[in-house]
Amino acid sequence: MGTEILNKMRLFFSEGQPSRQVLLLLLAFMCLSGSSVAQTAVPPADQEGNIIIEPYAPNIVHVLIRVPGTGEAPSTGYGLIGKPSRIGWSEQEVQGGKMYQSGRMTVHVVRDQNGDRSPKGIPLDKLNMSLRDIFFPPGKRGPVDPRFVNHDDSIVITREGGKPLLTMRRWQIEPNNTDAAAIANAAAKNIPKPELYHISVLFDSPDDEHYYGLGQHQGGFLDLRDHRIDCWHDYGKPGGEEVCVPFMISSRGYGLVWDNPSKTHISLGINNVNSWSSDVADQISFFVISGKTTDDIYAGFRQISGITHLLPKGAYGYVQSKAIYATQDQLLDVAKGYRDRHLPADVLVVDFLNMTRQGEMDLDPKRWPNPGAMNDQLHSMGFTTMLSVWPHYSEGTQFYDMLKAKGWLISRPDGTPDRGNYSQAVGPNIDSTNPEAARWFWNKIRDRYIKPDHFDYIWLDETEPDVDPANDLFHIGTGPRFYDVYPLLHTAAIYDGFRHDYGDSRRVFSLARASYLGAQSNGTLFWSSDIVASWDMLKRSVPAGLNFTASGMPYWSTDIAGFFSPSFPPDYTPAKTPLIDPTPARDNIGRYSDYPELFTRWFEWGTFQPVLRAHGEREHNEVWSYGPQAEAILSKYLRLRYALLPYTYACAYRTYQNGAPYMRALFMDFGGDPLVRDITDEYMYGPAFLVAPVLEQGQTVRPVYLPAGTDWYDYWTHKRYVGGQTIMVNAPIDTLPLFVRAGSIVPLGSEILSTQQKQTVTKLLVFPGADTSFTLYDDDGTTYGYEKGKSQITELVWNDKTRQLTKDGKSVGAGSAMNIEVVEPI
Repeated sequence: MGTEILNKMRLFFSEGQPSRQVLLLLLAFMCLSGSSVAQTAVPPADQEGNIIIEPYAPNIVHVLIRVPGTGEAPSTGYGLIGKPSRIGWSEQEVQGGKMYQSGRMTVHVVRDQNGDRSPKGIPLDKLNMSLRDIFFPPGKRGPVDPRFVNHDDSIVITREGGKPLLTMRRWQIEPNNTDAAAIANAAAKNIPKPELYHISVLFDSPDDEHYYGLGQHQGGFLDLRDHRIDCWHDYGKPGGEEVCVPFMISSRGYGLVWDNPSKTHISLGINNVNSWSSDVADQISFFVISGKTTDDIYAGFRQISGITHLLPKGAYGYVQSKAIYATQDQLLDVAKGYRDRHLPADVLVVDFLNMTRQGEMDLDPKRWPNPGAMNDQLHSMGFTTMLSVWPHYSEGTQFYDMLKAKGWLISRPDGTPDRGNYSQAVGPNIDSTNPEAARWFWNKIRDRYIKPDHFDYIWLDETEPDVDPANDLFHIGTGPRFYDVYPLLHTAAIYDGFRHDYGDSRRVFSLARASYLGAQSNGTLFWSSDIVASWDMLKRSVPAGLNFTASGMPYWSTDIAGFFSPSFPPDYTPAKTPLIDPTPARDNIGRYSDYPELFTRWFEWGTFQPVLRAHGEREHNEVWSYGPQAEAILSKYLRLRYALLPYTYACAYRTYQNGAPYMRALFMDFGGDPLVRDITDEYMYGPAFLVAPVLEQGQTVRPVYLPAGTDWYDYWTHKRYVGGQTIMVNAPIDTLPLFVRAGSIVPLGSEILSTQQKQTVTKLLVFPGADTSFTLYDDDGTTYGYEKGKSQITELVWNDKTRQLTKDGKSVGAGSAMNIEVVEPI
């Protein structure tokens, strides 16, 4: 259903006007809210009772459970683009059901034909039961619908060699009469209410199984076992916005993709059961991906949900922002400040409140008298720019009446646009699930900001949508049913528009604060939303980012160092003496005496995030804004970020190839070490670096666990350690604890001020201890030519026994253009 609609939207973009098929599709959806379009399976899938097993690859199966008679062909939802394939699969009848096999997986469907597989409790005597019947009388639910039977069918999935992966014990599909928007819409249009359901599935959860992913959760935990995850976009969570990406990685070697965008409730490991349920559905649909490594699983996720494109190379440098640069003079002053200090930076951001009124889609000429000339000047200085464009349209602005008349605003069933708790000055969201509205939104961005004013990238704020859609209608159906899908289609509007209108000539780089399955394909960086600038939030942010990237969304960042400032009483003093003197920055930080220290620690951590980006509500937010002591340290890490660009860009290319993140929780690379399964404050940055940020105020020493199975080098001192131990590491304010895995190659680049300058690899750091290889990658950094092979790829191989490095099979000796430094441990 969702896959076909998204494809139709992209057809609409590619043609520039609606085809007859799209118009018919739009008409159908206007008349029948909640209807679905089936994605035809080729070849047809096998069905065993209510259950359909549909292979997609030797290690990927789609499990579909539906009420009989409610669909002819298997279908998938939004964000899933893979195609079924039975290559390598066979099936056979077995006692009680059917067995499906490939070289990678076995799927055994066992039907509960006689009720003998039904879970049963400890027996109770008849008198006990009769007494209970007084309070809990049986049969009050009415006659049993014969379609809702056989709920105790099981599915047992194993990998090659018979190793258990996943066992489904029970499923449930029940009529749902709680979708108020669907009921109201049917009544308003005098049409039958669509038959929708509440769905749930129970899986076994062995004691030694652990879980990761499912989007962004700011509760401070990494391992999801023993937690309940409410999987929907929720801006108002106490720790900061939570974002639903219903893809989970298991320590047992599988990934599970839950194909439903309504509110979903997931309980993992409690009483050795995993429970998944969704409020609104027309079927149960999920994918299981088996993998020998976590990267195998991400390759499978990539196959069914789409690739992660390379961002413009400048995005991997430094993005400078604050809330808000209110005038073009301020932005130019910031640019001049970086260049005068000879500091590298690539992207400058114009945040919201830039319009005359929300929804006019203009720039206030009093504050932005000539944005085109401003951007031309910034481009000449080596900067690109990102502009925030909110999807809200306030009443009385020039486009509001047209958008309302066309039904292009998210509205209640009676047609009233829903602006939630926002004032009239903000207004409701545009309905980007409507292909026509999405195309219009992009056209206006192109014609009002990109073409005349030369902005390079777009910040897509408020992409949950932030107005709760629980009582609303989207173009594609009711808000309750399609609660989480808006950010996928909203970011797709910009990506598809860019690709249609500019072809391969310029890469898309958008910023959004909510995501969904498939949104990784839209050239989008996601960020942790409007979090509080506190030490507690810094601690919570690390596992939040690790679970988000574990969800198949490799590009994530934070506002360094937090967005909202907490309020401080007159007698506030930090718990410990600040490690950075706040006196020179007092006018900027007020009573928050330890904020320069917080900003510095957060920036050190941000140097090893997929995108390094500062933002937040401060009067000044540049690296020189927190005093000379902080500036010296921030400048050090900013230059380190640029020196490591060849390494980071190669990691990004690897992500493009296999879908796996390069900001990686330790379980991804060291799954055989049980001690890493819930380490919330360490992670890998690509294949080489172990990052252990300092997260407590006043801390100058911290413990670091070095995973077993390899040796490790302290990056700063080159001291070598055996893995499998915890060490105490000195961490003065200018030092981020940073280690390199033995058997690593780290390329370093020449000094540049922006990626518009040519950077060369000036040194190859080799950390001996194991044979290794590294794929060095480069391209023009701005176009999609790499999709057609326009790139430079160099294979570097280190032979630890001979201590020889080869480049593309040829020996690289001392004195070559690439200076080789073999790190000698101390």
